[in-house]
Amino acid sequence: MGKVYRFFLKMHVGAPSKPIVDVGDKVKRGMLIAEPEGLGAKIHTSVTGKVVKVTDSFIDIEADEVQTKDYVKIKECSSIQEAVFEAGIVGAGGAGFPTHIKLQSKLDDGYIIANCVECEPILNHNIYLIEKEAAKVIRGIKYAMEATNAKKAYIAIKAKNLNAINALKKEIKDDSIEIKEMPDMYPMGEERAVIHQIFGKWLEPTQLPIEANCVVLNTETLYNIACAVEDRKPVIDKDITVAGKLKKGKGPHVLLKVPIGTPIKDLIDMYGGIDGEYGEIIIGGPYTGKAEDLDESYVTKTSGGAIVTIPLPEFKGKLGLLVCACGADEQRLRDIAAKMKSQVVAVTKCKNVVEVRGANKCLTPGDCPGQVQAVMYLKKQGAERILIANCNDCTNTVMGCAPKLNIPVYHHVDHALRTMDMPIPRRLPIDKK
Repeated sequence: MGKVYRFFLKMHVGAPSKPIVDVGDKVKRGMLIAEPEGLGAKIHTSVTGKVVKVTDSFIDIEADEVQTKDYVKIKECSSIQEAVFEAGIVGAGGAGFPTHIKLQSKLDDGYIIANCVECEPILNHNIYLIEKEAAKVIRGIKYAMEATNAKKAYIAIKAKNLNAINALKKEIKDDSIEIKEMPDMYPMGEERAVIHQIFGKWLEPTQLPIEANCVVLNTETLYNIACAVEDRKPVIDKDITVAGKLKKGKGPHVLLKVPIGTPIKDLIDMYGGIDGEYGEIIIGGPYTGKAEDLDESYVTKTSGGAIVTIPLPEFKGKLGLLVCACGADEQRLRDIAAKMKSQVVAVTKCKNVVEVRGANKCLTPGDCPGQVQAVMYLKKQGAERILIANCNDCTNTVMGCAPKLNIPVYHHVDHALRTMDMPIPRRLPIDKK
Protein backbone atom coordinates (compact mmCIF):
# COMPACT_ATOMS: atom_id res chain seq x y z
CA MET A 1 0.00 0.00 0.00
CA GLY A 2 1.14 3.54 -0.75
CA LYS A 3 1.28 6.43 1.66
CA VAL A 4 -2.00 6.96 3.50
CA TYR A 5 -3.36 10.37 4.53
CA ARG A 6 -6.02 10.62 7.24
CA PHE A 7 -8.74 13.29 7.26
CA PHE A 8 -10.54 13.58 10.57
CA LEU A 9 -14.21 14.49 10.22
CA LYS A 10 -14.10 16.83 13.21
CA MET A 11 -11.42 19.44 12.62
CA HIS A 12 -13.67 22.24 13.79
CA VAL A 13 -16.16 23.37 16.40
CA GLY A 14 -19.51 21.68 15.83
CA ALA A 15 -20.59 18.23 14.71
CA PRO A 16 -18.36 15.94 12.65
CA SER A 17 -18.74 16.41 8.92
CA LYS A 18 -20.48 13.71 6.87
CA PRO A 19 -18.43 11.71 4.33
CA ILE A 20 -19.62 11.98 0.72
CA VAL A 21 -17.11 9.44 -0.65
CA ASP A 22 -16.97 5.65 -0.44
CA VAL A 23 -14.16 3.13 -0.28
CA GLY A 24 -12.71 2.65 -3.75
CA ASP A 25 -13.54 6.18 -4.99
CA LYS A 26 -10.80 8.03 -6.88
CA VAL A 27 -10.32 11.61 -5.70
CA LYS A 28 -8.26 14.57 -6.84
CA ARG A 29 -6.46 17.09 -4.64
CA GLY A 30 -8.95 19.77 -3.60
CA MET A 31 -12.08 17.65 -4.08
CA LEU A 32 -14.79 17.79 -1.44
CA ILE A 33 -14.89 14.58 0.63
CA ALA A 34 -17.12 15.56 3.60
CA GLU A 35 -19.86 18.11 4.22
CA PRO A 36 -20.98 19.75 7.49
CA GLU A 37 -24.18 18.82 9.22
CA GLY A 38 -25.21 21.95 11.09
CA LEU A 39 -22.33 23.95 12.59
CA GLY A 40 -19.13 22.73 10.94
CA ALA A 41 -16.97 22.99 7.85
CA LYS A 42 -16.39 21.32 4.52
CA ILE A 43 -13.42 18.97 4.22
CA HIS A 44 -11.40 18.54 1.03
CA THR A 45 -8.68 16.05 0.20
CA SER A 46 -5.13 17.40 0.04
CA VAL A 47 -3.91 14.56 -2.17
CA THR A 48 -4.91 12.72 -5.33
CA GLY A 49 -5.53 9.05 -4.71
CA LYS A 50 -8.02 6.37 -3.70
CA VAL A 51 -10.32 6.22 -0.67
CA VAL A 52 -9.34 3.14 1.33
CA LYS A 53 -11.30 3.58 4.56
CA VAL A 54 -14.32 5.54 5.77
CA THR A 55 -15.44 5.59 9.41
CA ASP A 56 -17.53 7.86 11.63
CA SER A 57 -14.30 9.62 12.65
CA PHE A 58 -12.06 9.81 9.61
CA ILE A 59 -11.44 9.12 5.93
CA ASP A 60 -8.20 7.45 4.80
CA ILE A 61 -6.89 8.15 1.30
CA GLU A 62 -4.03 6.25 -0.29
CA ALA A 63 -2.07 8.81 -2.27
CA ASP A 64 -0.94 8.25 -5.83
CA GLU A 65 2.82 8.03 -6.19
CA VAL A 66 2.93 11.22 -8.26
CA GLN A 67 1.34 14.31 -6.72
CA THR A 68 0.89 17.86 -7.96
CA LYS A 69 0.44 21.30 -6.43
CA ASP A 70 -2.64 21.79 -8.61
CA TYR A 71 -6.05 21.41 -6.98
CA VAL A 72 -9.75 21.30 -7.76
CA LYS A 73 -11.01 24.83 -7.24
CA ILE A 74 -14.09 25.71 -5.24
CA LYS A 75 -17.03 26.99 -7.25
CA GLU A 76 -17.36 30.63 -8.28
CA CYS A 77 -18.92 32.48 -5.33
CA SER A 78 -21.00 35.62 -5.11
CA SER A 79 -19.73 36.75 -1.70
CA ILE A 80 -16.70 36.52 0.54
CA GLN A 81 -18.69 34.59 3.15
CA GLU A 82 -19.74 32.02 0.55
CA ALA A 83 -16.16 31.54 -0.65
CA VAL A 84 -14.99 31.05 2.93
CA PHE A 85 -17.73 28.46 3.52
CA GLU A 86 -17.00 26.58 0.30
CA ALA A 87 -13.28 26.54 1.14
CA GLY A 88 -13.91 24.99 4.56
CA ILE A 89 -12.01 27.68 6.44
CA VAL A 90 -11.89 27.41 10.23
CA GLY A 91 -9.81 29.13 12.88
CA ALA A 92 -6.32 27.82 12.18
CA GLY A 93 -4.87 28.82 15.53
CA GLY A 94 -7.36 27.53 18.07
CA ALA A 95 -10.44 25.37 18.40
CA GLY A 96 -11.37 25.66 14.73
CA PHE A 97 -14.50 27.81 14.80
CA PRO A 98 -16.02 27.98 11.29
CA THR A 99 -14.88 31.29 9.82
CA HIS A 100 -17.90 31.89 7.59
CA ILE A 101 -20.00 32.19 10.77
CA LYS A 102 -17.71 34.91 12.13
CA LEU A 103 -17.87 36.79 8.85
CA GLN A 104 -21.65 36.97 9.04
CA SER A 105 -21.22 39.49 11.87
CA LYS A 106 -22.09 43.10 11.09
CA LEU A 107 -19.45 45.47 12.46
CA ASP A 108 -20.65 48.85 11.21
CA ASP A 109 -18.82 50.60 14.05
CA GLY A 110 -16.61 47.66 14.93
CA TYR A 111 -13.26 46.08 14.28
CA ILE A 112 -11.44 43.17 12.75
CA ILE A 113 -8.59 42.04 15.00
CA ALA A 114 -5.84 40.13 13.23
CA ASN A 115 -4.42 37.91 15.95
CA CYS A 116 -0.81 37.61 14.85
CA VAL A 117 0.55 37.22 18.38
CA GLU A 118 1.61 33.55 18.08
CA CYS A 119 0.98 33.01 21.76
CA GLU A 120 2.82 29.73 22.40
CA PRO A 121 6.60 29.56 22.81
CA ILE A 122 8.55 27.44 20.27
CA LEU A 123 5.87 27.80 17.58
CA ASN A 124 6.96 30.18 14.84
CA HIS A 125 4.95 29.40 11.68
CA ASN A 126 2.56 32.37 11.92
CA ILE A 127 5.38 34.89 12.18
CA TYR A 128 7.24 33.16 9.35
CA LEU A 129 4.11 33.30 7.18
CA ILE A 130 3.83 37.06 7.78
CA GLU A 131 7.47 37.57 6.86
CA LYS A 132 6.95 35.67 3.59
CA GLU A 133 3.35 36.58 2.72
CA ALA A 134 2.55 39.89 4.44
CA ALA A 135 0.71 41.26 1.39
CA LYS A 136 -1.68 38.31 1.26
CA VAL A 137 -2.32 38.47 5.01
CA ILE A 138 -3.18 42.17 4.65
CA ARG A 139 -5.53 41.35 1.76
CA GLY A 140 -7.16 38.73 3.98
CA ILE A 141 -7.77 41.45 6.57
CA LYS A 142 -9.31 43.67 3.89
CA TYR A 143 -11.64 40.86 2.77
CA ALA A 144 -12.72 40.29 6.39
CA MET A 145 -13.38 44.01 6.77
CA GLU A 146 -15.42 44.05 3.57
CA ALA A 147 -17.46 41.00 4.60
CA THR A 148 -18.33 42.44 8.04
CA ASN A 149 -18.46 46.12 7.03
CA ALA A 150 -15.77 46.92 9.60
CA LYS A 151 -14.12 50.28 9.00
CA LYS A 152 -11.05 49.57 11.14
CA ALA A 153 -8.69 46.67 11.79
CA TYR A 154 -5.98 46.15 14.37
CA ILE A 155 -3.07 43.77 13.94
CA ALA A 156 -2.02 42.37 17.31
CA ILE A 157 1.59 41.19 17.20
CA LYS A 158 4.39 40.87 19.75
CA ALA A 159 6.73 43.85 19.67
CA LYS A 160 9.76 41.54 19.50
CA ASN A 161 8.83 40.33 15.98
CA LEU A 162 10.45 43.27 14.21
CA ASN A 163 10.90 41.62 10.79
CA ALA A 164 7.23 40.63 10.63
CA ILE A 165 6.12 44.09 11.81
CA ASN A 166 8.26 45.77 9.14
CA ALA A 167 6.88 43.43 6.48
CA LEU A 168 3.32 44.36 7.49
CA LYS A 169 4.08 48.08 7.56
CA LYS A 170 5.30 47.93 3.96
CA GLU A 171 1.94 46.50 2.86
CA ILE A 172 -0.42 48.74 4.86
CA LYS A 173 -1.60 51.44 2.48
CA ASP A 174 -4.00 53.47 4.66
CA ASP A 175 -4.92 54.14 8.28
CA SER A 176 -7.84 51.70 8.31
CA ILE A 177 -5.35 49.03 9.46
CA GLU A 178 -3.22 49.73 12.53
CA ILE A 179 -0.52 47.64 14.17
CA LYS A 180 -0.80 47.17 17.93
CA GLU A 181 2.38 45.84 19.52
CA MET A 182 1.87 43.31 22.31
CA PRO A 183 4.10 42.35 25.28
CA ASP A 184 6.03 39.09 25.12
CA MET A 185 4.15 37.10 27.74
CA TYR A 186 1.87 34.09 27.89
CA PRO A 187 -1.15 34.05 27.37
CA MET A 188 -1.01 37.19 25.25
CA GLY A 189 -2.81 35.96 22.16
CA GLU A 190 -5.86 34.70 24.03
CA GLU A 191 -8.78 36.61 22.50
CA ARG A 192 -9.89 38.45 25.64
CA ALA A 193 -6.29 39.30 26.56
CA VAL A 194 -5.79 40.85 23.11
CA ILE A 195 -9.03 42.82 23.34
CA HIS A 196 -8.03 44.08 26.78
CA GLN A 197 -4.61 45.10 25.50
CA ILE A 198 -6.14 47.07 22.61
CA PHE A 199 -9.23 48.59 24.22
CA GLY A 200 -8.39 48.52 27.93
CA LYS A 201 -11.45 46.53 29.02
CA TRP A 202 -12.07 42.93 30.01
CA LEU A 203 -14.82 40.85 28.50
CA GLU A 204 -16.51 38.45 30.90
CA PRO A 205 -15.51 34.79 30.44
CA THR A 206 -19.00 34.14 29.07
CA GLN A 207 -18.71 36.89 26.48
CA LEU A 208 -17.48 36.51 22.90
CA PRO A 209 -15.44 39.14 21.00
CA ILE A 210 -18.56 40.21 19.11
CA GLU A 211 -19.77 41.76 22.38
CA ALA A 212 -16.82 44.14 22.09
CA ASN A 213 -17.89 44.75 18.47
CA CYS A 214 -14.91 42.72 17.25
CA VAL A 215 -14.19 39.67 15.15
CA VAL A 216 -10.83 38.05 15.90
CA LEU A 217 -9.07 36.05 13.17
CA ASN A 218 -5.74 34.23 13.26
CA THR A 219 -2.88 34.98 10.82
CA GLU A 220 -3.20 31.77 8.83
CA THR A 221 -6.99 32.05 8.78
CA LEU A 222 -6.69 35.49 7.16
CA TYR A 223 -4.25 34.10 4.61
CA ASN A 224 -6.69 31.28 3.85
CA ILE A 225 -9.48 33.82 3.30
CA ALA A 226 -7.37 35.53 0.64
CA CYS A 227 -6.59 32.15 -0.95
CA ALA A 228 -10.30 31.29 -1.11
CA VAL A 229 -11.34 34.63 -2.61
CA GLU A 230 -8.45 35.10 -5.03
CA ASP A 231 -7.39 31.57 -5.93
CA ARG A 232 -10.59 29.62 -5.16
CA LYS A 233 -8.41 27.36 -3.02
CA PRO A 234 -9.94 25.16 -0.31
CA VAL A 235 -8.16 24.53 2.99
CA ILE A 236 -5.99 21.58 2.02
CA ASP A 237 -2.63 22.69 3.44
CA LYS A 238 -1.45 23.70 6.92
CA ASP A 239 1.52 25.61 8.30
CA ILE A 240 3.23 23.86 11.20
CA THR A 241 6.32 24.06 13.45
CA VAL A 242 8.41 20.94 14.08
CA ALA A 243 10.95 21.05 16.90
CA GLY A 244 12.82 19.21 19.61
CA LYS A 245 14.97 16.07 19.81
CA LEU A 246 15.51 15.65 16.08
CA LYS A 247 18.63 14.24 14.43
CA LYS A 248 18.87 17.21 12.05
CA GLY A 249 18.67 19.82 14.78
CA LYS A 250 16.12 20.94 17.33
CA GLY A 251 14.84 23.89 15.28
CA PRO A 252 12.19 25.23 15.47
CA HIS A 253 11.67 24.17 11.84
CA VAL A 254 8.81 25.86 10.01
CA LEU A 255 6.94 24.02 7.28
CA LEU A 256 4.50 25.97 5.13
CA LYS A 257 1.67 24.30 3.19
CA VAL A 258 1.93 20.78 4.55
CA PRO A 259 -0.92 18.68 3.07
CA ILE A 260 -3.63 18.14 5.68
CA GLY A 261 -3.82 14.47 6.61
CA THR A 262 -0.03 14.01 6.54
CA PRO A 263 1.23 11.66 9.29
CA ILE A 264 3.13 13.66 11.92
CA LYS A 265 5.78 10.93 11.79
CA ASP A 266 6.60 11.99 8.23
CA LEU A 267 7.34 15.55 9.40
CA ILE A 268 9.64 14.28 12.13
CA ASP A 269 11.36 11.97 9.64
CA MET A 270 12.05 14.99 7.41
CA TYR A 271 14.48 16.11 10.12
CA GLY A 272 16.16 12.74 10.56
CA GLY A 273 13.73 11.22 13.04
CA ILE A 274 13.83 11.28 16.83
CA ASP A 275 17.29 11.71 18.33
CA GLY A 276 17.65 9.06 21.05
CA GLU A 277 15.57 8.82 24.20
CA TYR A 278 12.66 11.22 24.42
CA GLY A 279 9.84 12.12 26.79
CA GLU A 280 6.72 13.18 24.89
CA ILE A 281 5.56 14.16 21.43
CA ILE A 282 3.45 17.26 22.04
CA ILE A 283 0.98 18.10 19.29
CA GLY A 284 0.31 21.83 19.53
CA GLY A 285 2.18 24.28 21.72
CA PRO A 286 3.81 23.58 25.10
CA TYR A 287 1.03 25.26 27.10
CA THR A 288 -2.12 23.94 25.44
CA GLY A 289 -0.90 21.00 23.39
CA LYS A 290 -1.39 17.34 24.24
CA ALA A 291 0.99 14.40 24.26
CA GLU A 292 0.00 12.00 21.49
CA ASP A 293 1.00 8.63 20.09
CA LEU A 294 3.21 9.26 17.06
CA ASP A 295 1.54 6.53 15.02
CA GLU A 296 -1.92 8.05 15.56
CA SER A 297 -1.12 11.71 14.85
CA TYR A 298 -1.94 13.49 11.61
CA VAL A 299 -1.94 17.10 10.41
CA THR A 300 -5.36 18.76 10.78
CA LYS A 301 -6.75 22.21 9.99
CA THR A 302 -5.85 23.33 13.52
CA SER A 303 -2.45 21.65 13.99
CA GLY A 304 0.16 24.03 15.33
CA GLY A 305 3.27 22.13 16.32
CA ALA A 306 4.95 18.79 16.76
CA ILE A 307 7.50 18.96 19.60
CA VAL A 308 9.66 15.99 20.61
CA THR A 309 10.75 16.62 24.20
CA ILE A 310 13.50 15.42 26.50
CA PRO A 311 12.42 12.90 29.19
CA LEU A 312 10.39 14.30 32.05
CA PRO A 313 11.99 14.60 35.49
CA GLU A 314 11.20 11.92 38.07
CA PHE A 315 9.72 12.74 41.46
CA LYS A 316 8.51 9.69 43.35
CA GLY A 317 6.85 11.74 46.05
CA LYS A 318 3.62 13.55 46.90
CA LEU A 319 2.61 16.09 44.29
CA GLY A 320 -0.09 18.80 44.29
CA LEU A 321 -1.64 20.08 41.08
CA LEU A 322 -2.58 23.71 40.47
CA VAL A 323 -4.89 24.01 37.45
CA CYS A 324 -5.05 27.29 35.50
CA ALA A 325 -7.47 28.09 32.68
CA CYS A 326 -4.65 29.45 30.53
CA GLY A 327 -2.68 26.23 30.33
CA ALA A 328 -3.08 22.51 30.90
CA ASP A 329 -6.31 21.10 32.31
CA GLU A 330 -6.39 18.62 35.19
CA GLN A 331 -6.27 15.60 32.88
CA ARG A 332 -3.09 16.87 31.22
CA LEU A 333 -1.46 17.61 34.59
CA ARG A 334 -2.32 14.12 35.82
CA ASP A 335 -0.79 12.71 32.65
CA ILE A 336 2.45 14.59 33.32
CA ALA A 337 2.44 13.60 37.01
CA ALA A 338 2.10 9.93 36.04
CA LYS A 339 5.05 10.24 33.66
CA MET A 340 7.02 11.82 36.51
CA LYS A 341 6.08 8.77 38.67
CA SER A 342 4.56 11.10 41.25
CA GLN A 343 1.69 10.49 43.66
CA VAL A 344 -1.02 13.14 43.23
CA VAL A 345 -2.37 13.99 46.69
CA ALA A 346 -4.41 17.13 45.96
CA VAL A 347 -5.76 19.28 43.13
CA THR A 348 -6.94 22.88 43.23
CA LYS A 349 -7.70 25.63 40.75
CA CYS A 350 -6.40 29.15 40.31
CA LYS A 351 -8.82 31.58 42.00
CA ASN A 352 -9.39 33.22 38.61
CA VAL A 353 -10.87 30.08 37.07
CA VAL A 354 -14.56 29.95 36.25
CA GLU A 355 -16.32 27.15 34.41
CA VAL A 356 -18.14 28.11 31.22
CA ARG A 357 -20.01 25.40 29.30
CA GLY A 358 -17.85 22.71 30.84
CA ALA A 359 -14.53 24.44 30.12
CA ASN A 360 -12.20 26.40 32.40
CA LYS A 361 -12.00 30.12 31.62
CA CYS A 362 -9.85 32.78 33.26
CA LEU A 363 -11.41 36.01 34.53
CA THR A 364 -8.42 38.12 33.46
CA PRO A 365 -5.96 36.02 31.40
CA GLY A 366 -2.41 37.16 32.02
CA ASP A 367 -3.33 39.29 35.06
CA CYS A 368 -3.21 37.18 38.23
CA PRO A 369 -4.70 38.09 41.64
CA GLY A 370 -2.32 35.82 43.59
CA GLN A 371 -1.94 32.13 44.40
CA VAL A 372 -1.05 32.04 48.10
CA GLN A 373 -4.30 30.29 49.10
CA ALA A 374 -3.87 27.61 46.44
CA VAL A 375 -0.27 26.86 47.38
CA MET A 376 -1.08 26.74 51.12
CA TYR A 377 -4.02 24.39 50.45
CA LEU A 378 -1.83 21.97 48.49
CA LYS A 379 0.80 22.01 51.25
CA LYS A 380 -1.84 21.27 53.91
CA GLN A 381 -3.00 18.30 51.85
CA GLY A 382 0.47 16.83 52.08
CA ALA A 383 2.01 17.99 48.80
CA GLU A 384 5.80 18.01 48.98
CA ARG A 385 6.06 19.68 45.59
CA ILE A 386 3.56 21.23 43.19
CA LEU A 387 3.00 21.07 39.44
CA ILE A 388 1.47 24.21 37.93
CA ALA A 389 0.01 25.15 34.54
CA ASN A 390 -0.15 28.90 34.98
CA CYS A 391 0.31 31.93 32.77
CA ASN A 392 3.43 34.06 33.25
CA ASP A 393 1.84 36.37 35.83
CA CYS A 394 0.29 33.50 37.81
CA THR A 395 3.62 31.70 37.79
CA ASN A 396 5.27 34.75 39.31
CA THR A 397 2.70 34.85 42.10
CA VAL A 398 3.26 31.15 42.82
CA MET A 399 7.00 31.80 43.02
CA GLY A 400 6.31 34.68 45.38
CA CYS A 401 5.02 32.27 48.03
CA ALA A 402 5.97 28.64 47.29
CA PRO A 403 9.70 28.96 48.11
CA LYS A 404 8.83 30.61 51.44
CA LEU A 405 6.72 27.52 52.23
CA ASN A 406 9.58 25.22 51.14
CA ILE A 407 7.50 23.89 48.23
CA PRO A 408 9.53 23.24 45.05
CA VAL A 409 7.66 24.03 41.83
CA TYR A 410 7.44 22.30 38.47
CA HIS A 411 5.73 23.90 35.47
CA HIS A 412 4.07 21.63 32.93
CA VAL A 413 6.02 23.25 30.07
CA ASP A 414 9.44 22.76 31.68
CA HIS A 415 10.48 19.69 29.69
CA ALA A 416 9.41 21.23 26.35
CA LEU A 417 11.24 24.50 26.96
CA ARG A 418 14.34 22.76 28.32
CA THR A 419 14.43 20.72 25.12
CA MET A 420 14.83 23.97 23.21
CA ASP A 421 17.30 25.51 25.72
CA MET A 422 14.69 28.16 26.55
CA PRO A 423 14.27 29.63 30.04
CA ILE A 424 11.63 27.85 32.10
CA PRO A 425 8.80 29.95 33.58
CA ARG A 426 9.42 30.86 37.21
CA ARG A 427 10.11 34.50 38.07
CA LEU A 428 9.47 36.40 34.85
CA PRO A 429 9.48 40.10 34.04
CA ILE A 430 5.95 41.15 33.11
CA ASP A 431 5.39 44.17 30.89
CA LYS A 432 1.63 44.85 30.87
CA LYS A 433 1.89 48.09 28.93
